[in-house]
Amino acid sequence: MDSEEITVRNVLEEKLQRLPTSPGIYQFKNSDNKIIYVGKAKSLRNRVRQYFQGNRYADAKTKALVTHIVDIDIIVTDTEAEALILENVLIKEHKPKYNILLKDDKSFPYIRITNELYPKIFPTRKILRDGSKYFGPYTDLRYLKYLMKTLRTLFPFRSCDLPLTEASIQRGKYKVCLDYHIKKCDGPCEGLIESSEYNQYIKQAMQVLNGKTKELEAHISEQMYEKAEKFEFEEAARLRNRLQQLKDYQSKQKVVTTDAIDRDVFAISRDDTNVCTVILSIRDGKLVSKQHFLLSNASDRTNEEIIQSVVEIWYCENDFIPSEICLPNEPQDVEFLDRWLKSRKGSSLSITVPMIGDKKKLVSLATTNADFVLRELQIQKEKTQQVVPRAVLSLQRDLRLDKIPRWIECFDNSHMQGTDLVSSLVVFVDGKPRKSEYRKFKLIDKNDDFTSMKEVLHRRYSRLLRENKDLPDLIMVDGGKGQLSSAVEVLTELGVFPKITVIGIAKRLEELFFPFQSDSVLLPKTSSSLKLLQHLRDEAHRFAITYHRSLRDKRTLQTELTSVPGIGEKTATKLLTKFGSVQGVREAEPAQIEVAIGKKTAKLLQEYFASTNENEEEIA
Repeated sequence: MDSEEITVRNVLEEKLQRLPTSPGIYQFKNSDNKIIYVGKAKSLRNRVRQYFQGNRYADAKTKALVTHIVDIDIIVTDTEAEALILENVLIKEHKPKYNILLKDDKSFPYIRITNELYPKIFPTRKILRDGSKYFGPYTDLRYLKYLMKTLRTLFPFRSCDLPLTEASIQRGKYKVCLDYHIKKCDGPCEGLIESSEYNQYIKQAMQVLNGKTKELEAHISEQMYEKAEKFEFEEAARLRNRLQQLKDYQSKQKVVTTDAIDRDVFAISRDDTNVCTVILSIRDGKLVSKQHFLLSNASDRTNEEIIQSVVEIWYCENDFIPSEICLPNEPQDVEFLDRWLKSRKGSSLSITVPMIGDKKKLVSLATTNADFVLRELQIQKEKTQQVVPRAVLSLQRDLRLDKIPRWIECFDNSHMQGTDLVSSLVVFVDGKPRKSEYRKFKLIDKNDDFTSMKEVLHRRYSRLLRENKDLPDLIMVDGGKGQLSSAVEVLTELGVFPKITVIGIAKRLEELFFPFQSDSVLLPKTSSSLKLLQHLRDEAHRFAITYHRSLRDKRTLQTELTSVPGIGEKTATKLLTKFGSVQGVREAEPAQIEVAIGKKTAKLLQEYFASTNENEEEIA
């Protein structure tokens, strides 16, 4: 153990001694001051110190975590439940390497009900902590569209984005739109409906989103008969239509139990590398939604740890808590879950691990769905591997690469007599250009190809490492042994070489050079491997030349026209747009130039051209 490790260990020991016994969250940081794990604890002192008690943890992931801890931050909370909510927020914000994460959870849309005087209801993928309510996420977009259409038919809530307030409505700032005239909105923008009545619609819409349609159906039916008794037949007909729409919506939901208990059913499926969880939401005995998530950083975790994390994350994100939760196995800390969920619900609930009967069948149904998701994932991976082009597979064979070079990056430099030195990076994925990943670099003006190659590779890969992004499978530089040696030197300093294969290609004989090999490699002229590499090299050269020309043209514009007193960049651009080039401006009639930029500026330009023509004649 060196002196630096001893210092880190001493600092950690001091912090461990000072830890409070209060509940809260703890954050482990690595040597780059990056948060690598966030956890909650009923007692921070007891929980955090467990990580450093010898060989307490047998799993490899926790052992690896402990070896990377160099600092600990804590946040004390009043209760363990508060710690859980804060933990969930921090995990979503920092995405620590060693925490279980729901993959792509933010890519699925939610239904948002805004926190306003007259709330709006709409689908969104962006969650804002502004008091709005969110329902979802919805993994089936077709069902989400159907649900939104049903809500719009059932309830006349507004679709506009007007910032309605009591003051703006009283001033008559807004007018009703077409939705009001076709009976799709009750006109809150002109105060034609009270906010209390409008929010009753919103409350009923929330009942539909929560799957609680039985109470709503009875309420609408009662209203319909009341209106009919008062001879308000038009309003009664509207309520009848709403009731029929609600029944149509209910009829499309699958009945899975005969009782009317609200349940959430969880299931886990896993293979060697992937973990999937499925949640079935059952309301009044009907299956109203099915969500699935792929979990990252979970392959080494036990089912007890996984189900604990999934349940915590799920109910941190969802307001509605059912009366019964069915799990595939006992969670890691069922007592905490029971206390926390009861306090949030405000009433009793049941957390069960069913072994027989109808509840077991529900867990089996969820597990079957989770197994199906994993099978689909595996099929997609196999399909992806099958679509790798033959040229890429041939390149792996001809260059004797350990892995398929699906992501290849190629560099080329360009300059004109040592000026406007630039470099280009082109990226090919599965043998095809990925132009969104192309990059161009403006370099220091030195007529040294080797130094330029070092500079651009250092800038590229130091940034990828700093941002923790994926590295390519193969790097190619346009040039021979000198450029390749420069590239290897930089990549070795960055710790990238020899993890990644680097080659050089010389244009004269289409020779391939490998690091530390004196002899070049010549591929057959007709081979698909060589044609792919030539395409890469030519594309890098084209991209570099294009960038170089744009810089040169910009410099030409600045030195020719903008050097004329009284002519700035805007005037120069106007002239070039009209006459095509500096030469076109020179050859244009004075009257044409006057029309374009005015008489006074045109006179300055003519005097400038006249003086430069005289100088050229004297030189000649």
